[in-house]
Amino acid sequence: MIAGPQPLGPRLGTPGPDQGYALLIARRLAPDLDLQAGEVEEDVIQGCLGVALKRASLFGRAPVVHDWRVAFTVWGFYDPDPPDDLLALRRTMFEGVGNVLHHYTEARRIADMVPEATLRMTPALADSNYPERWRTLLGVTAGDAA
Repeated sequence: MIAGPQPLGPRLGTPGPDQGYALLIARRLAPDLDLQAGEVEEDVIQGCLGVALKRASLFGRAPVVHDWRVAFTVWGFYDPDPPDDLLALRRTMFEGVGNVLHHYTEARRIADMVPEATLRMTPALADSNYPERWRTLLGVTAGDAA
């Protein structure tokens, strides 16, 4: 238990209540994911976990299914044919992230990349912006995506 206020600083995030529940939600949504060759479900879930938790904490609540829907949508994991440059980006960023003991920094990078404006979107709004505006949804420029 932390005595006093939550510590602040780089990579500490903003914890929210019942964060472990997020993994139960993710397991229920996993059958709906469209993984491409070489992608591993555990990497995708662990990589998007930080995005979902970050979104939940912005609203000051426990994670819900909508947090995962936004996270999976903006990274194109519901798309059977994601844009090639997004696929290349996520392959480099998500590879091995399922091993959280060795890839915490990489998982944080995935979460930190998604702008607050994206996280505050409804799932329907995120869906309506994907795939045409996936770079904006992830806060990347065309040069970052290759």
